[in-house]
Amino acid sequence: MEPENSASSGGPQAGDSQSGVKWRFPAIHPEGRKFGAIAIGITLFFWVLGWKPLAWLMAGVSIWVFAFFRDPVRATPQGQDLLIAPADGLITLIQRVPPPREIAGDEGIGTGLMTRVSIFMSVFDVHINRTPIAGTIRQVVYISGKFINADLDKASEDNERQHIVVERADGLRIGFTQIAGLVARRIVPFVKPGDIVAAGQRIGLIRFGSRVDIYLPEGTAPRVILGQRTVAGETVIAKLGESETLSGVFQ
Repeated sequence: MEPENSASSGGPQAGDSQSGVKWRFPAIHPEGRKFGAIAIGITLFFWVLGWKPLAWLMAGVSIWVFAFFRDPVRATPQGQDLLIAPADGLITLIQRVPPPREIAGDEGIGTGLMTRVSIFMSVFDVHINRTPIAGTIRQVVYISGKFINADLDKASEDNERQHIVVERADGLRIGFTQIAGLVARRIVPFVKPGDIVAAGQRIGLIRFGSRVDIYLPEGTAPRVILGQRTVAGETVIAKLGESETLSGVFQ
């Protein structure tokens, strides 16, 4: 019997040594197409009026808008105990804190101190956010607030934000928070309570610079360090039950 062709079995899979992976331009999320169309329209308007410097400037802005809303495919590591990064960006804070009151308690993620890992997304990062584990969405809690710099510690309590709790099949719950920043003005959810999600699945986006916090359960230490960059849907933030902390150096 001849071996099955990968094309007949749904194409190449991540980690399949028999299959090749080719680079391709990332798709543009539908949320960004309208902003890109507006930017292109303004560019053409300036060009028709003969305002060439402004037209070239807006052409650059149009390219940036499409780049901001890019939605690349990600290869998500598989493993029941893996917590996957929910955002692209820079690890700016790792702290022991109580969980947010909106998702604390028996119906949330608990009441004890947890390790919070904060990922800051600049305006140049991909802003599609993804779920760290597979399970069922139990809570989606939106809180209006301020728009101070998302890189500051107090942004987790003062800024506009949205908490999401995902419950695994065995009852373990993981909470993470999308936080709007100084430039970001809207959090766009893709999920609602009751939805079933896979690890690394897209769950929302934040427009124009922001931050995502993920809360690790007791007994779990982060496998990332301050200053490290993460890739949403790919970087392993932690392995449940592993308490050994990592250290690193800047070089």
